[in-house]
Amino acid sequence: MRSHKNRGTLLSIIFMGFGQLYHRQFVKGGLFIALEIYLLLFWTLPFRNAMWGLYTLGETTQTRVGFTIVQGDHSIFLLIEGIIFLICGLLFLWMYVLAIRDARRVGFQRDQGKKANTFKQTWTVLADKGFPYFLLMPSVLFTAFLTILPLIFGIAIAFTNYSAPNHIPPASLVDWVGFQTFIDLFNMKTWNRTFLGVFSWTIIWAVLATVTTFFVGLFFAVLLNSKGIRFRKFWRSIYILPWAIPSFVSILIMRNLFNGEFGPINQYVEFLGLAAVPWLSDPNWAKFTLVLVNIWFGFPFWMVLMSGVMTSIDRELYQAAEVDGASGRQRFLGITLPIVMFSTAPLLIMNFAGNFNNFNLIYLLTQGGPVNIDYSYAGSTDILISWIYKLTLEQSQFAIASVISILIFFVLAAVSIWNFRRTRAFKEEDTML
Repeated sequence: MRSHKNRGTLLSIIFMGFGQLYHRQFVKGGLFIALEIYLLLFWTLPFRNAMWGLYTLGETTQTRVGFTIVQGDHSIFLLIEGIIFLICGLLFLWMYVLAIRDARRVGFQRDQGKKANTFKQTWTVLADKGFPYFLLMPSVLFTAFLTILPLIFGIAIAFTNYSAPNHIPPASLVDWVGFQTFIDLFNMKTWNRTFLGVFSWTIIWAVLATVTTFFVGLFFAVLLNSKGIRFRKFWRSIYILPWAIPSFVSILIMRNLFNGEFGPINQYVEFLGLAAVPWLSDPNWAKFTLVLVNIWFGFPFWMVLMSGVMTSIDRELYQAAEVDGASGRQRFLGITLPIVMFSTAPLLIMNFAGNFNNFNLIYLLTQGGPVNIDYSYAGSTDILISWIYKLTLEQSQFAIASVISILIFFVLAAVSIWNFRRTRAFKEEDTML
């Protein structure tokens, strides 16, 4: 080992900063050494305790001595602390790798007959080329602790038995169970039946909610852009109102309107001599009501979007089609629909993902009801996300809820990627720039 590159690399592997000292970069090497010594002295023991907590999730349960409660280990706190220290450890490891690469790069320069940069020259290079990285560091830290940390925590819960009644801290400990919760979801009859029922309805709901709002919006957009329509701005403003009003308030109003006992809609129905409709108390009618109300809230977005697309279509295309004798239907199918689909297909996929997790409408309108006796902690109109809400906040079944969250992620990721790769707008993205 005669080259400066290999010597600097090996010394940096042994201890961070030794490689820089070998290259006579004393200030930079000293800073690296001081950082590692500080971490070894003051963070080794907390890191080891955090890893112990992450591995064991605690070993001492809470006990009662007379009227005094002796606190034990809190598994969830230990889990979070372990993940935090794990992320910090990975960040330190990343810095260690950068220090090794720096020593290797400087050694390579020396092997080429060049001198290693002094600290002043290094600082100048950092100020010149590293300024964007300094600006990005806060976002990297925020991403690590506000995005990655909750994500890892949510995934980790799926591999524990964190659930009521026997594994809720601080009264009891939580244990790692591997893939047992995944297996239970598909093997245990109570969970399996509920999951398949709720999952199938979630798919049907997402498709219906997306397709109906899309085509109703298309219908009204074509209607408002047709020749001879008077007071076009007025009609457009009226149709935008459902979208402009906060949905939270509107859904609660809709819930009262469709109430089976005192709702005004059923009163009008009975006034006409017809039987009252169980809008929210019958499973099928409740699902129909959800789709109907979702159309009311969802179609204005598509109508506005498609109206904007239609106004940008070159009128000469329609004039040329009319000269060729194309009918209105042919002009719509040959010109309007392809251009609208080309412009809105990516949003259609996003809308599908949004409807897949449309918690507000489901929970505020039906609360997942009516009751389904074949399901565990779910109603007839519950979708996966509302079922997760009930499992976590009402039943404390955190592990099974985390498993379902992971499955939702995989389903949406697979559908989104599959659709995006087949969307013409996505394929021709480069040609449009």
